[in-house]
Amino acid sequence: MDHDSQTHTIIDYITREVLRRPGAQITTDTPLVSSGLIDSFAVVDILMKLEDVTNMHISAGKVQPKDLDTVNLMLATATRVGKARSST
Repeated sequence: MDHDSQTHTIIDYITREVLRRPGAQITTDTPLVSSGLIDSFAVVDILMKLEDVTNMHISAGKVQPKDLDTVNLMLATATRVGKARSST
């Protein structure tokens, strides 16, 4: 999946499954954690979705909430600390 598709998938997931607010719109730079739009429980869900979307294993111990504050930061964090999943 290319970067644009990953971005769209994450935004769609957060809007539909995490925020659950009709008409809610976020962008790649919308502050999510620091603004209180998402809580620590949502961060865990988003991290799992991020792993699926990027096909990377992302160690929760290497990630802090600030690393997941925006969709851009999420994808950058996956690139920075993620390890490619083996395709078996």
